[in-house]
Amino acid sequence: MKRPLIIYFVLLTFFVGCTDNFEDMNTDKKNPAVVAGNALFSNGQKALVDQVSSTNVNFNIFKLMSQYWTETTYTDEANYLIVDRNIPEQIYREYYREALKDMNEAYNLIEMETDPEGVATKQNRQAIIQIMNAYAYSRLADIFGNIIYTEALNIENVYPAYDDAATVYSTQINNLDAAIAQLNVNAGSFGTADLIYGSFDNPVEAWIKFANTLKIKIGITIADANPSLAQSTIEASLSGAFESSDDDALFRYLGSAPNFNPLYDDLVLSGRSDFVAANTIVDIMNPLNDPRRAFYFTQKDGEYIGGEYGWPNAFSAYSHVHPTIEAATFPGILLTYTELQFYLAEAAERGFSVGNTAEYYYNQGVTESILGGSLQGYGWGASQAEADAYLAQPDVAYATAPDASADGWRQKIATQSWLASYTRGLVGWTTWRRLDYPVFNVAEFIETTADIPTRFTYPVFEQTLNADSWQAAATAIGGDEKTTKLFWDMYPAN
Repeated sequence: MKRPLIIYFVLLTFFVGCTDNFEDMNTDKKNPAVVAGNALFSNGQKALVDQVSSTNVNFNIFKLMSQYWTETTYTDEANYLIVDRNIPEQIYREYYREALKDMNEAYNLIEMETDPEGVATKQNRQAIIQIMNAYAYSRLADIFGNIIYTEALNIENVYPAYDDAATVYSTQINNLDAAIAQLNVNAGSFGTADLIYGSFDNPVEAWIKFANTLKIKIGITIADANPSLAQSTIEASLSGAFESSDDDALFRYLGSAPNFNPLYDDLVLSGRSDFVAANTIVDIMNPLNDPRRAFYFTQKDGEYIGGEYGWPNAFSAYSHVHPTIEAATFPGILLTYTELQFYLAEAAERGFSVGNTAEYYYNQGVTESILGGSLQGYGWGASQAEADAYLAQPDVAYATAPDASADGWRQKIATQSWLASYTRGLVGWTTWRRLDYPVFNVAEFIETTADIPTRFTYPVFEQTLNADSWQAAATAIGGDEKTTKLFWDMYPAN
């Protein structure tokens, strides 16, 4: 399956005027709902992927939370000071108001259509929206724990209640099952308005694979807390999940404003020198001569040198983010085959029936990460020989890789999964929270590893404008603190 290098964005322009015949003048009598529904879906997709991709310290600091990068002059975010910039509020805004609201309105507009393309196509489009919603809500639960879900997006309800995070996850599994059952591979969907899979030969088939892979991701997230639900979810989803990196969910950014990758804006157009490679990741990769360093970072005087995490660092003294990642056209990445392989390695170690051994999936994940997977078209990835040599090292090979964890597998799977998730900070931070490896560094303004955040606090405006619901949610999770562990984070970090 091949993707074209360029995907055309749906550009929205709304004209509002005053006239006695306003409704008539602003109605496309041929097919208004299809245009509006599709366009809002495109907008919702872009808003979501922009948030996932950004590294703006006001919106998304997960590459800092995961200790892939650290800051130079201003180190507040690397020290987990998230309130001063109102980062939780910005996350709420981007997810709820921008992405989910557009998706919800798109769903409702599609519901009112007169089925010009057939019932099956209409149902496909609504099912795909439900899949995108499940992705967004599961990420919100990953970040905050209990979240506003059942009563979300209703402007008539100004005091929405929070839902239990465990219920949110299980509900998303059910929603994904329903969406998969509704999708018809013999019917159409959004066409070019789908900015993720619209260029595929069969976008509906691609979304089915995405939904099954997302179910596995949710299942492995809750595996320590609810192993039976995790097992049934993962085993039922395996046959329908991603089959190769060709199935990766990528958002193809363009090279011009406003449709370039937010990283290009944050790292290049800003003219700022705010980030360097963190010693946390560089000091793990260097002893192993990890071939991915050449695609993750630049060299400093012929070496890869990481700045001390959470402390001031001179920009000129350390390795920087690789120019490939800074490119305007570098894709937004939602979910990948590489990520899936590490989840399946975990599942095998947990005794789930997933068809192959943990070592097989571990090797697959490491190899795909080194080869670059679906990012090969962006000049990303080393050779098969380099992947084989890397895996042959005693400190990497599955049978001999060091593992201090009681289970005998968490450290090696977590470390390689974390390394492979370099471009996706929330995934890396979640891996650390779930599996408690690799060992993170202690930043300047904290004292021990126990002070490293395990969640984001709720927005301050929730405490003032939705106080009763906020208090109930805070009480339910054990306190609205950065170090409150989410229900699936059951063990202390190493």
